[in-house]
Amino acid sequence: MTARLDSSLNLGGKWSTFTDLLTYRAQNQPNRTAYTFLHRGEIVVGKLTYQELDRQAKAIAASLQELVNRGDRALLIYPPGLEFIAAFFGCLYASVVAVPAYPPRRNQKMTRLHAILENSQATIALTTTELLEGIERQFAQSPELAAMQWLTTDNVARSLATTWQQPTASSKTLAFLQYTSGSTGTPKGVMVSHGNLLHNSKLIHQYFGHNSDSQGVIWLPPYHDMGLIGGVLQPLYGGFPVALMSPIDFLQQPFRWLQAISHYRATTSGGPNFAYDLAASKITPEQLASLDLSSWEVAFTGAEPVRAETIERFAATFKPCGFRKEAFYPCYGMAETTLIVSGGLKTSAPLVRKVVSEALEQNRVVPARSKNGSRQLVGCGQSLTNLNVTIVDAKTLTVLPDNQVGEIWVSGPSVAKGYWNRPEETQMNFNAYLADTGAGPFLRTGDLGFLAEGELFITGRIKDAIIIRGQNHYPQDIELTVENSHPALRSNCGAAFAVEVNGAERLVIVQEIKRSYLRKLNVKEVVESIRRAVTAEHNLQVYATVLVKTESIPKTSSGKIQRHACRNAFLAGTLNVVEDWSENPKNKVKFLQLQADVESVLEKLQAVKQPSSQ
Repeated sequence: MTARLDSSLNLGGKWSTFTDLLTYRAQNQPNRTAYTFLHRGEIVVGKLTYQELDRQAKAIAASLQELVNRGDRALLIYPPGLEFIAAFFGCLYASVVAVPAYPPRRNQKMTRLHAILENSQATIALTTTELLEGIERQFAQSPELAAMQWLTTDNVARSLATTWQQPTASSKTLAFLQYTSGSTGTPKGVMVSHGNLLHNSKLIHQYFGHNSDSQGVIWLPPYHDMGLIGGVLQPLYGGFPVALMSPIDFLQQPFRWLQAISHYRATTSGGPNFAYDLAASKITPEQLASLDLSSWEVAFTGAEPVRAETIERFAATFKPCGFRKEAFYPCYGMAETTLIVSGGLKTSAPLVRKVVSEALEQNRVVPARSKNGSRQLVGCGQSLTNLNVTIVDAKTLTVLPDNQVGEIWVSGPSVAKGYWNRPEETQMNFNAYLADTGAGPFLRTGDLGFLAEGELFITGRIKDAIIIRGQNHYPQDIELTVENSHPALRSNCGAAFAVEVNGAERLVIVQEIKRSYLRKLNVKEVVESIRRAVTAEHNLQVYATVLVKTESIPKTSSGKIQRHACRNAFLAGTLNVVEDWSENPKNKVKFLQLQADVESVLEKLQAVKQPSSQ
């Protein structure tokens, strides 16, 4: 079944590239502040007007034109800040393909960065002078980075802007590679064109109700699609200012985010579900009394399952500060669709449906009459203009009716070109056709969901689904049950997955312990609480429970649990374990080693079979 939200959005527009748009802003609003960066969420450490950004970007572009060719890839390795924004637009102005990547932390393995470098075949890396000094200390362990050209953009002379040569570009020109989070595997470089960016930016602008009087506050990392497109490019598209802050500053003290919203009278801000949970759990009565959140019109939430409990808790906690539940804006999107796919009306409260859990495990949607045996699902709105969302049976490739769970397929101008240097995966994921009608091409999202009267509901990911005794179980449901089973367990810091034991799939739980409980942990009590809760709620037996140290579970840069990485670490025995439990501990070590050996061989065979996809 398909869904579409009608509107009269003019897709013609004034611009064919985002560089045309920045040039327009610089010429017509030269002195308007576009970006403000905050240290610790409150101290202004830098501002950029449209004219200043235009000049800095052109100076960087002129330097790039001297060093690399048009179409070459450039790694952007920056901490969150204004230097990243100038470098990103510098790449666009030079028609060099930007490749945003988060900077490596000290003593951190650079596996992801190396994977991005190898796939993108970047010929140059842009960064700051200070950060390069730290990276150079790791050159001995990373000859790939040592061999690259490096350009520090914080000392590029602004006068070079006069030597910039404007390249030919169109809406079809590749703007940048957005590497996926890697939550279900190796990160892939999504090829995003200027046309994709402009189309998706128009959708966000319209459905978020933005205008020149809007104000943004964003803590999301700029190398993540939600932070870059929603937090950096959307304000430029709409011609309104945004105050930016580091995600580290937010994570250390979530109050800083809300304080900035209050201070700047922000109309738009948001993040994944865990951000709202964190803010509500960490707020003090004194901090609550100092906030005024009445200006907040769009509290967008996405990138991971949106929980009805989180919406209710956050809305109730911050109602005294003027926050309205109607401001919550659940939405759905991904890097492969540039960003947003579906959303609702900004004036409407989130739509929540209670369904029977057992029926959902069989891909059926049945309304629940009681809380027992039910699951609450939050609607993510309707598909936006010129985007077609279709629910498809992943096996037969045929369209499913309303209220049946299937794979979400998307088509439209926001769908990217494919994956860089991965032709087979591009063909498989971006060029899907329906078997019953022949319609296409569609993007196969790998996400599961259903439509009900046009509203899209997300139920999980195909790769994450746990199938035990023929029943589908969604890991996020099990993880929620686990974290609520005992006060020693950290929220949004657990992973549920399956491993094969003696020919059958068995459930494994990996869960972080709160730091305050590490010295006084009653392991037996916690493990028993987890086992009882999972059995009662999901009718499943837990094969193994692994309690790990605080902040040690694998996550993506945007805070998503990396279940596959966690599973691999479990099999390899590399988790930072506080204590673990298994129903058959004597055979567990042998099983783990055998499983790891088998999967290693399979991966090597796969690499031999598909060299072009690596």
